[in-house]
Amino acid sequence: MIRVLLVDDHAILRSGLRSLLADQPGLEVVGEAGSGEQLLQLLPTTPADVVLLDLNMPGMEGIEIIRQLRAHHPAVQVLVLTVTAGEERVCQMLSAGAHGYLLKSAGLKETVYGIQTVAAGRTFLCSEVGLATLLKLHEGAETMARQLDGLPAGHRLTPTDPRVTLSKRELEVLRLVADGFTNQEMADLLFTSKRTIETHRQNIITKTGAKNTASLIRFAISEGLIS
Repeated sequence: MIRVLLVDDHAILRSGLRSLLADQPGLEVVGEAGSGEQLLQLLPTTPADVVLLDLNMPGMEGIEIIRQLRAHHPAVQVLVLTVTAGEERVCQMLSAGAHGYLLKSAGLKETVYGIQTVAAGRTFLCSEVGLATLLKLHEGAETMARQLDGLPAGHRLTPTDPRVTLSKRELEVLRLVADGFTNQEMADLLFTSKRTIETHRQNIITKTGAKNTASLIRFAISEGLIS
């Protein structure tokens, strides 16, 4: 059972969320708070697995609430619930220690999935935020491509360069990486071992020269491997 604690300064919104989540199997709303201060006072006596946290409340700011949770309640997963989808805002919250970002416009299914995802220790971005992030990465990839056009040919990687020729299975893994799947989840989906997936990821990194997951996604977008 995933224990959820609702944090929002609007009692009507908390009541609505509680009602919506009440009938969802595997979820239990264990408490409510109307501010960050109330949340921090409540947690010692009301253990929770996931805090569904509104950012725009009076008193303590959202980013400070998240930092306090990370410092004093590191086992609690924080799923931000807000109306703002700006990329800079999303990055600030994730950097502060939030585990997911959910817009209040999201439907019930996506909300439940977001709670389940962060409860499992994975990062979650709702579809609208995820799309905006991918579009931003796409813009960055196009800018990088324009910059690379000014380099000597010997210093550029192109789709026909053998160093960036990926196998069918490597392409499958790359697309799953872009979708946010863990190595174990990819192994389950592709009916193989986690070690094999790790080998594929290392091969992809070697071939593309990527330094991290974000670099891999930028490469995939620039080459038209994902959309």
